[in-house]
Amino acid sequence: MTATTTTTGPEPSASPGLPEPVGDPPLLEVRNLTVTYGGTVPAVRGVDLRVEAGQKLGIAGESGCGKSTLALALLRLLPATAKLTGEILLDGEDVLTMKWGRLRAVRWAGASIVFQGAMHSLNAVHRVGDQIAEPILLHNTKTTPAAARKRAGELLEQVGLPAARAQAYPHELSGGQRQRVMIAMALACDPRLIIADEPTTALDVMIQAQILRLIEQLVADQDVGLIMISHDLAVLADTCDRLSVMYAGRVVEEGPARQVYAEARHPYGRALSAAFPRIGDPASRRAPRGLPGDPPDPAALPGGCTFHPRCPVALDSCATEDQELREAGGERRAACVLVNAPAADDSRSTA
Repeated sequence: MTATTTTTGPEPSASPGLPEPVGDPPLLEVRNLTVTYGGTVPAVRGVDLRVEAGQKLGIAGESGCGKSTLALALLRLLPATAKLTGEILLDGEDVLTMKWGRLRAVRWAGASIVFQGAMHSLNAVHRVGDQIAEPILLHNTKTTPAAARKRAGELLEQVGLPAARAQAYPHELSGGQRQRVMIAMALACDPRLIIADEPTTALDVMIQAQILRLIEQLVADQDVGLIMISHDLAVLADTCDRLSVMYAGRVVEEGPARQVYAEARHPYGRALSAAFPRIGDPASRRAPRGLPGDPPDPAALPGGCTFHPRCPVALDSCATEDQELREAGGERRAACVLVNAPAADDSRSTA
């Protein structure tokens, strides 16, 4: 895939909508990333992100908001029909301008990805130990097959599976075990950044909790950066340090994860939060509420703020005036004209 980067004027000191950098450069910095399919369909529109070493960033939103496209774009795993512009700086090096050989070296070793749906991501006709050993052999030509297989067993034990399970085929493992294999594979080459795309999809709540605690522990032990993608705002608030909420290909709110979940500044963030029950919270008396309507078709986005057709507090101007991320107090930003207005008492229930 041919990647394209665009710049206009002098390079800014920081991406629009992100805090000014302090100290060492971030592990990952995404600047004005746009992904367009077929030349006309914008799946990701001007996204800015920053992840420090040891930091956990959550990305939330409904299906179709661009979360998985963003995840795949970070390592240029999208099909050739996708055009990427902007910058994806991994340890200061732009992924979009890397030659193929350099990009191949960065994948798995610099950054790795836990794909959505472990059963479909693992090769059904190869033992899981061989699949974990494969990236080790590809990135370290001095490693012998025997040493790579031994390392695969160690990685399985690290994620809570017996080393003997390396001899199993994917269909012989449960959903939670397959997800642990995917995490072991992501750790195989000691990456500095792990991208987890819906890592608990289709798992029961007990296994979800185990997988989430495992990911948290691995990030803490190895001081790696984590990007976790999910539609579940409650899970991200419990797991991540910071949270970015996406809608129609753009980040519409970002800030400390628990603050965004508890008191979102953007109406869409409030709607996502209201869709989950708060068990044990005596102040939460209302049942979870859904959000009417569907996300917009990327090929036919509405004018103005793209959320305004579904927004319970939209103004007349929202239909014509787009909204950029703006300060929302503390380290928070939201793309809403009412970001600093007092929230209505019934904002959660109407959302």
